[in-house]
Amino acid sequence: MSDENQTLNATTVTHLHSWIGRTETILDGIAPAPLRALAATLDREDPEPVVGAPLPALWHWLFFLPSARQSEIGPDGHAKRGGFLPPVPLPRRMWAGGRLRWKEENPLLVGDAAQRISKIASVVHKTGRSGDLLFVLVQHEIHNQRGLALTEEHDIVYRAAARPTDPTPAPIAAERGAAWRREVVPDAVLLFRYSALTFNGHRIHYDRGYVTEVEGYPGLIVHGPLIATLLLDLVRRQLPGVRIQSFEFRAVRPTFDLHSFQLNGEPSADGKTVRLWAQDHEGWLTMQGSATLA
Repeated sequence: MSDENQTLNATTVTHLHSWIGRTETILDGIAPAPLRALAATLDREDPEPVVGAPLPALWHWLFFLPSARQSEIGPDGHAKRGGFLPPVPLPRRMWAGGRLRWKEENPLLVGDAAQRISKIASVVHKTGRSGDLLFVLVQHEIHNQRGLALTEEHDIVYRAAARPTDPTPAPIAAERGAAWRREVVPDAVLLFRYSALTFNGHRIHYDRGYVTEVEGYPGLIVHGPLIATLLLDLVRRQLPGVRIQSFEFRAVRPTFDLHSFQLNGEPSADGKTVRLWAQDHEGWLTMQGSATLA
């Protein structure tokens, strides 16, 4: 990709700002089949999902999925830009984090007819050490037939392609001695299954030639949403039957399929919150978050 396609001038940024306020509504039904498949992918021995059972936290990411036609897919495996999301010309796109809050009195249930209303809340241009960055904040509201069930803020960051001269961000050492720990092996099958379940065509998660030769990463990238889901899955494994009231998380460093990684959890003394973080095989922090328990 040429350098001119890796920078944002004032005219382009102004055009991207015109996406602020754009909305999209997607209807879906909370069906049991994807839940059964995700439980298998996460290596859980869950009972068969039945109508009326509450949806585990973050498992709504199996629904309201993009459905771009094959002819509308761009070279990175995502839908070509310029629909609901702004047409950012920077080639690298990452799910940087999010904040979610569930309505305790109105959980999403298996069998619900639901809709997700999404809005582009902000588009912010910054210049980092490695060039232009563009941050897009998307706000989601998910409703079932009984009303609002959860709200979500989704942070997306776009950046230029990697160059040999780019500075390497200093890694952050993960905290040691967590009360809860679990090791995960992110093999290509796990990444493929999660991509399939979320209808995610982004090639960085399954196409080794593309991710190493085009985007310049050393291996397949573990999905940020998958790591976030695994962090809350750690809470569920330690506290069966617990309900999550809110969750916020931030991706710190990419995780690759070349080595196992570790999930960590540290509950507060009063048992109301849990600090959560993931680390790579070298002990560097890759994601951090916090969950509030209902």
